[in-house]
Amino acid sequence: MTKSRIHSTAIISPEAQLGSDVEVGPFAIIGENCVVGDGCVISPRATLERNVTLAANVKVGIGSVLGGLPQDLKFAGEETTVEIGEGTVIREYTTINRGTAQSFKTSVGKNCLLMSYVHLGHDCHIGNNVILSNVVQLAGHVTIEDRAIISGLSAAHQFVRIGRQSFIGGCSRVSKDIPPFLKAVGNPVKLYGLNTVGLQRSGMDEATIRELKRAYRLLFRSDLNISQAMEQVQNDLEPLPEVRELVRFVEGSERGVVI
Repeated sequence: MTKSRIHSTAIISPEAQLGSDVEVGPFAIIGENCVVGDGCVISPRATLERNVTLAANVKVGIGSVLGGLPQDLKFAGEETTVEIGEGTVIREYTTINRGTAQSFKTSVGKNCLLMSYVHLGHDCHIGNNVILSNVVQLAGHVTIEDRAIISGLSAAHQFVRIGRQSFIGGCSRVSKDIPPFLKAVGNPVKLYGLNTVGLQRSGMDEATIRELKRAYRLLFRSDLNISQAMEQVQNDLEPLPEVRELVRFVEGSERGVVI
């Protein structure tokens, strides 16, 4: 621990563990059983309440609160955690609650960006390279897969699942699952085709994008029922991993998918 970068007004539990080259700002609080990885920055007045693990090079913004009690009446004091992956940036006044006995943790993956005033409820699980814009609010048990982007002032209902490389526009109310590779917006939210720009920026080839567009039209914009559409997708389209992923997501949805 480099003591010269720990402000004299910071409060650090003797049960916390700090790695090397950690910076802790004025009036920050690091509670019991917290682990702060090498190169992390805890900004002024940020709080890690307890049972928070930060991998290397995580940045926690001013006034953010990580590891607070889950807002769940069923919570009975179980030892649960918050886990944040390497390189993730958490901006000002974000709140991330601990998990409950359902999964025992709330987790955020690597290289994510959580902008100001984001809230992650208990048992949320966020993949890698996810962007949550200002004031995104996630209820408990929400799952967001890798490289998804949620625009500002959007909210997700509990147990919603948001698929890989999807894009959700601003001020959206997400009450059902958003399949991977698609874009959606609205209150209530509706699908608006493939997230073509995002897929191209990620390096996806045009042949795969073309097959995904065909799958989207069959699954969500044809007169076929979902079983017929899935059968046609499997029979008529190239069996690409991304197409199979889209079909599996729709088949496995418990809340139902947005259309």
